[in-house]
Amino acid sequence: MSAPLFLEQFESTLTRTPDELAVIDLSGEEPVTLTYGDLDRMATRIAARLLALGVEPGEAVAYQLPSGWPFVALTLAIWKAGATPCPILPQLREREVAFILNSSESRVYIAPDVFRRFDYRPFVKSVLQETPRVKHAIVLPLASGDPHSSDLGGLLAPEADAEAVRAELAARKPGPDSHSQLLYTSGTTGEPKGVLHTHRTLSEALFIHTRTLGLTSKDRIWVPSPTAHQTGFLYGMLVSFYIGAPGIYHATWDVEKARLAIEVYGATFVQAAMPFLSDITRADRPPKGLRLFIATGAAIPRQLAQEAREKLGCAVVGAWGSTESCLVTAGRPSDPPEKLWGTDGRVLDGMQIRVVDEAGRELPPGTEGNFQVKTPAMFVTYLHHPEWYDAAMTEDGFFDTGDLAVIDEDGYLRITGRKKDVVNRGGEKIPVVEIEDLLYQHPDIADAAVVAMPDERLGERACAYVVLKPGARHLDLSDITDFLGERGMAKIYWPERLEIIDEMPRTASGKIQKYVLRQDIARKLDRERAEQTG
Repeated sequence: MSAPLFLEQFESTLTRTPDELAVIDLSGEEPVTLTYGDLDRMATRIAARLLALGVEPGEAVAYQLPSGWPFVALTLAIWKAGATPCPILPQLREREVAFILNSSESRVYIAPDVFRRFDYRPFVKSVLQETPRVKHAIVLPLASGDPHSSDLGGLLAPEADAEAVRAELAARKPGPDSHSQLLYTSGTTGEPKGVLHTHRTLSEALFIHTRTLGLTSKDRIWVPSPTAHQTGFLYGMLVSFYIGAPGIYHATWDVEKARLAIEVYGATFVQAAMPFLSDITRADRPPKGLRLFIATGAAIPRQLAQEAREKLGCAVVGAWGSTESCLVTAGRPSDPPEKLWGTDGRVLDGMQIRVVDEAGRELPPGTEGNFQVKTPAMFVTYLHHPEWYDAAMTEDGFFDTGDLAVIDEDGYLRITGRKKDVVNRGGEKIPVVEIEDLLYQHPDIADAAVVAMPDERLGERACAYVVLKPGARHLDLSDITDFLGERGMAKIYWPERLEIIDEMPRTASGKIQKYVLRQDIARKLDRERAEQTG
């Protein structure tokens, strides 16, 4: 039996309880709330505008918006128009955005006017010079804040126009195998991967997730993660749709906004990266009221897990998922503490996990190997690169995650490393190869490698190791980050430490031994901490 589709779940809530809250947006000075009826009417008007712009069924619509009611309404509108949402993180800059717009072949690009003191208006003009296929660029004024008085920069069609196209919108209603999401992830080859999901695959993920964790319409879903990221999009916004509950959003991370979401607006459930858990746990007055916090991105350290459970008064469990496979493992509040903490949980009902050797043979419990997963929520392809999809899938339908892992005798997963060359900064994957390619273009750098360095709050940060050319001037970190910024690389991808060395450690075949560099920076950090405490 197939899982109910998330749009059917939304429509069911709309029919039964149109006056129930769908959105609570805490981004501005005053909270903004929308009922399911409000949200549906607004999305219909936006969908009418998208039709007027010539958006075709299945076409990708790109939008670079922060979390909040405009993002939610626009996403629903894109589905109503039969098109495919292609959300872009607001932090990305010219290099990444131009790539995504060209790759997705989006003809409509929507961005905010100003967000986090960054003016997107000249930025949009600059991006358009590199993206000739984009025919309509719409800048949304975020400052207005009030959905009942804003026309969203012209994106909101008059109600009469919306009524006139209702029949066409009904005919465009997506089916189970229609594309529901095009989300770009940082690739290991330097080129971001366009991951395509369908309405069926995301609905399977939601059905398994909400059933396993016992989420109902009585919950309130807190969404501190960016909705342009799979965690916020699927396990925040769409979870709220699926169970008919409110989603509580704020555009930027702030502990006081978190307190407002939990203690005033009643948030009960959140799935987010570990830094969010760390920040609210170690706040001066940790907010209480959550029922369940699912921490993703890295296994929860025992000390943090114990602190969080005591100070927040809620269950805290670890989990593992990816953009491609959605969530596959999670702890359960009833699990023993020694299994909950320091692991990534156990497999969700209806999904499969295994660890195999290089020949694909399944390994016994407690043995490290290549981590593979099989799930009805699996993505359907990489846009323009079906060969990448074919390479990642085994003959018996398992997806090779690129991670190394151990599964113990009780079925609990522990990610131990990765074959993929990325840095996992608080759940955000940093494209190492792309950074290195740019560093090699620096006139003073002869050799470069970017590796993960351990970080208590974010799990990992990026450290750049470089070898200077003979006679080159001394470089510092600001020289590196300025260079990357000038070439359009988003700040969130910049290395946060620079180490200058005489030569790179290499194998006999000439490959850089990055594990040596990771060990080196870990030892240096340990020494620095010891000196500070000693």
